[in-house]
This record gives sequence, C-alpha cells and structure tokens, in this order.
Amino acid sequence: MSDAAETKQGKAWIKPALFGIVLIGLFVAARLVDIESGLGAARAWIESLGAWGPVAFIGLYVLATVLMVPGSVPTILAGGLFGAVWGTVYVSIASVLGAALAFLIARYVLRDHVAGWLSKKPGLAKIDRLTASHGTLIVAIIRLVPLFPFNIVNYAFGLTRIGFGRYVIVSWICMLPGTFLYVAGTDAVLEAISSGEIPWLLIGAVLAVFVLLFFVGRKAAGRLKAAEAATGDAPLEEGS
Repeated sequence: MSDAAETKQGKAWIKPALFGIVLIGLFVAARLVDIESGLGAARAWIESLGAWGPVAFIGLYVLATVLMVPGSVPTILAGGLFGAVWGTVYVSIASVLGAALAFLIARYVLRDHVAGWLSKKPGLAKIDRLTASHGTLIVAIIRLVPLFPFNIVNYAFGLTRIGFGRYVIVSWICMLPGTFLYVAGTDAVLEAISSGEIPWLLIGAVLAVFVLLFFVGRKAAGRLKAAEAATGDAPLEEGS
C-alpha cells in the first residue's frame, strides 16, 4: 500500500477518534467540574431571551465562524443548552449560515486578501482544480473527511468556481451527520450524568450515525483519490 493510501485511510479515523476523545473528556470534566451549574446558568440566560434565545445563539455561532473561531465549543454546548433535536437544528442552521457568509466574503468582498492568505497553504490550491471538474463530489468529501479545518475551507471554496447554491446545499447535507454526532453525543452524556439513567435510544442513534459517518468517510476518501488521479493532481493533503 502506498504512503498516500495509508494516509487517506488514517484520515478516515480522525472524526471518530475526535468524537470519542471529546465525549470522554466531557464525561471526565463533568465529574471533576460543576458543568451542570454552568450549563444551567447559560440555559437560564437563553430562556430569559425568549424566542430570541436561539437567534442569539445562531448569531454568535455565525460570527464565530466568520472570525474563524473554532466551532467545536458552541456545537458541544448546544447539546446541553437545547438537547439533541433542537441543538442539532440550531447548530445546522448556524454552521451553514456561517459557511455561506464566509464563502460570499471570499468571493465578493475580500477576494484578493483571502487569495493571498490561502496561497500560503499550497494544498488548498488543488481544491479549485478538483472542484472545477468534480464540484459536488469535492465539497461533499471535504465536508465529510476533515482534510482541512472547517473555517478555512469556507473561505477557500469562495475562490473556486462552484455555484453558491450547490455549495450551500451540499455543505448542509454533508455537515448534518457530524453535527448530530457531536450535539446528540453531548446531550446523551449530560443526560446520563444528571439523571443517572442511560438514554439508550439516544445512544443508539449516536452510534448508528457514528458508524455511518465512519464508513461514508472511508468511501469518500476513495472517491477523492480517484478524482485526484483523474485530474493528475498529487494527493490532496493539508500543507502539501
């Protein structure tokens, strides 16, 4: 097996490994720190805003995405603040809006600045060539397989030739499983800690999505390799 193939197989393990680490870390932290009180205070503040609470959360999430602040923290918090279902809904809306806004900024507002900044990451230049011939596939794969940080590719796609509508729709669909994984996983851990009862149905749903995302990620890595071979590009790796 080539080094490139081994690297791509390794990439498929990244999201599942990160997910497991996050949940274990959350469980340990909840045992050592009074996380429930902190979440209770945040939940009380959200509820005090009434119908504007979710709007405020979404707005802050979008701002964080545009400013390239890692979205993992608010994504995890959403599980404790809103639960698995509504947390997934709100994070899904916020992440897509943030990704769309960053895309538009890169394409129409700060194109030269963003292009100069991304030129320091040669691996990202291949995204444009691959997107030109495999637009939908490349957006889907990069959303499923974490080759590059979420916030960076939002801007990078703005410099490609893919249509805005297709970018938004494909991004939303392919980010949704990962969003549910983190939000629902957090909700399951916190519910088990606070109530002392294991939410088996929720855990089953999380595990099902976990397995689905892992195998889809492996399949996506293979499709990406084929797309690279078709365009004659070297393997798409961060920092290459």
